[in-house]
Amino acid sequence: MRPSPLVHLVAAALVLGSLRAAAGEPAPPDTAWRAQVKAFAAQHFGNPAWGYSHCERDYSLARSLAQVDHVTLDDDVLFAAAYLHDMAAFPPWADPKIDHADAAAAQVDGVLKNTGFPMAKIDRVRGAIRTHMYPRDPVGPEALYLHDADALDWLGAIGVARVFGLVDPSGGKPTGPQVVPMLEERLANVPARVLSPAGRAQLAQRQEELAAFLRDLRRESDDLSQL
Repeated sequence: MRPSPLVHLVAAALVLGSLRAAAGEPAPPDTAWRAQVKAFAAQHFGNPAWGYSHCERDYSLARSLAQVDHVTLDDDVLFAAAYLHDMAAFPPWADPKIDHADAAAAQVDGVLKNTGFPMAKIDRVRGAIRTHMYPRDPVGPEALYLHDADALDWLGAIGVARVFGLVDPSGGKPTGPQVVPMLEERLANVPARVLSPAGRAQLAQRQEELAAFLRDLRRESDDLSQL
């Protein structure tokens, strides 16, 4: 059987990142534009499932996965994409007519252009943002590791915390039983879309954590009727 095109995309991303690592690309210094981007994200992205803390985790996990795979990333690209990838899940950047990833990719330059970010890299930031969701196919190492970090953040204990954080505490919608299918869908569909070697190495534990939670929840709530 011939390898799928996705296999070639992942291989190309890993080779490119490995070439950077072999060249000894230094870690970038902490810069003022990063502080501005973090402050922007902290101020505007308050959702418990895809807000500021999720951005922090995606950035940290993407870097960690790449390090395990001995791939050096362009940290400017990764940082900007990780902290701004979900910006179009929030007003005024949300556009109900298009996917939030596409809307964010189209608008991210408006956030970065006056911060001191090296705008020659903006197309790679757009690309990483556009493909960060697990059904999409990332191109390039920064896109690959952001994609996998974002996918893994739907699984395990943190996936439970994110999704149940959406439940309306006043009894409105969504309710607890209404968010459980989101977790079940992620458990069914995310694992096959984690593409990097380091990302796949984390799958078993996170899958089991989420699967065990869902089993226990249904047992202890009379199949969600008492949730």
